[in-house]
Amino acid sequence: MATETSGVTALTVTNASVPGRLDNVSLSLTPGMLAGLVGPNGSGKSTLLQVAAGLLSSTGQVAWAGREIGEILVPERGLLASWVPQEARFEFGFSVRSVVAQGRFASGDDERGVDEALQMFDLAGLSHRPVNRLSGGERERVLLARAMVTGARLQLWDEPLAPLDPKHGLEVLKHARRVTRDGATLLLSLHDLRVAYCLDFVVVLHEGRLRAAGPPEAVLTPELLFEVFGVRAKQTAGLTLELP
Repeated sequence: MATETSGVTALTVTNASVPGRLDNVSLSLTPGMLAGLVGPNGSGKSTLLQVAAGLLSSTGQVAWAGREIGEILVPERGLLASWVPQEARFEFGFSVRSVVAQGRFASGDDERGVDEALQMFDLAGLSHRPVNRLSGGERERVLLARAMVTGARLQLWDEPLAPLDPKHGLEVLKHARRVTRDGATLLLSLHDLRVAYCLDFVVVLHEGRLRAAGPPEAVLTPELLFEVFGVRAKQTAGLTLELP
């Protein structure tokens, strides 16, 4: 479960709008929270993550740990937050280890935790391989390792589980839970609603609007799932979908 820290927010998005993509969305996450964005394709999940990361301009405000993002200098942002894009593209043949070590750039390239991250994401045996010769799932694990090695207390991951096989997907969720138990805040987008039940907090987006936010058991009601996804579901201990 999320760590309770009275009066503190790790991420606050207030009235964020991006024309044609996001409409007046507000969101607040506390330290220690493992949260997920769910919604159909084109619902605004990636856009909201990019806004939260300071990578996409919007109306409204974004704050990290109570500080307006516009007041945080770019070098410091690399210490406070880490971003994993939806697609792992590498144009150059840098080694796996060198790419993971890039996560320590904002900390002075001290390579602290790099070897541990390679082990954590099952990359030690690939450490000298060029990243542009990896499979999609392997490239995704490189990006996740690079994000984790930053030590940033705010982690923003865009569909990190999509390219992964079940084994590595479960391991990534385990690592995500570990860092949030240590006080970090992690927001990821995902499509598997069964995974959403493993999270502390779920945000449902539809057509660029916020439809619901809260604990998964309270948010993922059969009525909402039908309205947003067009599927009927039984809500028992977990989630059972009924195909038409």
